[in-house]
Amino acid sequence: MQRLLAFLGMALFLAGCGTPVGIPLAAGDAGRLAAMPPALPAVGATAVYRVINAYNGEAQGEIHYRIEQSSGGRVVAAVIANHPYAGPPHTEIYTPEGNWVRHPLLNHDYPVDYLFAPAFPAYPFPLDAGKSWSQRLDATSMATGRPRSMRVYGEVAGSARVSTPAGTFDTIKIVRTVYSGDAGTFVSQTVTTEIDWYAPALGRAVRAERRSHWLDASLSAGRGSQPIRGDWSVIELVSYTPAVK
Repeated sequence: MQRLLAFLGMALFLAGCGTPVGIPLAAGDAGRLAAMPPALPAVGATAVYRVINAYNGEAQGEIHYRIEQSSGGRVVAAVIANHPYAGPPHTEIYTPEGNWVRHPLLNHDYPVDYLFAPAFPAYPFPLDAGKSWSQRLDATSMATGRPRSMRVYGEVAGSARVSTPAGTFDTIKIVRTVYSGDAGTFVSQTVTTEIDWYAPALGRAVRAERRSHWLDASLSAGRGSQPIRGDWSVIELVSYTPAVK
């Protein structure tokens, strides 16, 4: 568990920068802005998130994002981390709304770099209160070319004011359940619960939680499949630096 924490299956860095970091929205603004996709971030914008092991509360390191391209309906981010379990630098690609085109996803606690078609529905605007969605999509491993069929269920679960090291924000709570389609001979597919606290003023999640599980028959000794607890991480915004124009 806690392997390669950069690969946490989320779009944590898409930004319209209409409100400075740490300043909450005025009453009513969250609903208004949730109806609109964020503005495209400028090349050079950076964000830093810290990762916490939710099992024991220990800090695991930081993930750094930098926008390398923002045009043609695509946003490309370079991702690095300062923790040995965070893995090598990699690239993530998003739609303007923040849905995933290329993004890693943990399969049985190991990261797989996927290309999604259609885009993974992380933020299907408008983010109206009570909205829910269910979508099947194809995911192709960038390393092996192997395809998988995944299912994503999501809902807009309400709103909340949350505090992170970057400040306090009015947010929309989004809950997704991801069925990764990665079942093997002895193991069931990975099921991951993803919770994002999305701040419309910043066009990104300022806090996220990821928790996964699966079943493993190889450990049962004839007693049936055993439940396995996978990664459980909390990710919080530490800082955001807009591009210098």
